[in-house]
Amino acid sequence: MARTAAPAVPFPHRPLTPSDDEVRLWYENALGWPTVPGAPVRLVVGVRFDVLDVPAEAGCAALERLGRSGGLGRGFPVALRDGRMRLLVAAGSAEELPGLLEWLDWGALALDLVAVGAGGLMDAPRPPGAVVGGDAGPAARPLPPGRDGSQGAAVWLRPPEPGRGAEASLPTLSAMGTSGGARGDRDVPPDLVRLVNTVATQIHRVRLRHACAAAAVRADGQPLAFS
Repeated sequence: MARTAAPAVPFPHRPLTPSDDEVRLWYENALGWPTVPGAPVRLVVGVRFDVLDVPAEAGCAALERLGRSGGLGRGFPVALRDGRMRLLVAAGSAEELPGLLEWLDWGALALDLVAVGAGGLMDAPRPPGAVVGGDAGPAARPLPPGRDGSQGAAVWLRPPEPGRGAEASLPTLSAMGTSGGARGDRDVPPDLVRLVNTVATQIHRVRLRHACAAAAVRADGQPLAFS
């Protein structure tokens, strides 16, 4: 009678990822960001920050362009999940977005740009450098930045920096017209107007590019017409 031998590898004594309680405590204690009970851990939006939710392709293009043109592409927190990018902006920005888009002449277009403000929630990415299994013992090790091992989970593309007041880096209308906001100085928040205009431009460009590509595919599949 055949039998199967158990593998000689011991079971891990510690979890491979920080628990929800550890994640919750990091956000509440290190950043002062409120969360809601339950799993997965979710952050309350509209208290310490608002969120601009955009397609990741357009968001990456916008950050690259802003980074090249003066530093706005660096500094403020950005998260990713399921093909969407979440740009953290100053609390109250969600209420300003419709009027801001109108003022920038984007109001007539139905852009794939969603502002999440008071009353909204955001799935909490694993904290940067989260320690597996706590902070003691030989099994403890840091998680790779931007990786938490779970499919489709929210991750930080650019995490908040605890200990220096994360809100100080968030794009805000109050930075409009300031030289520091344009340069991306850490002492002055980035300019929300510039951010929104650049994101809207890239969303529109991505949509046009996809529409042109789809039209080309359709044209390639059409039979030749002879008169």
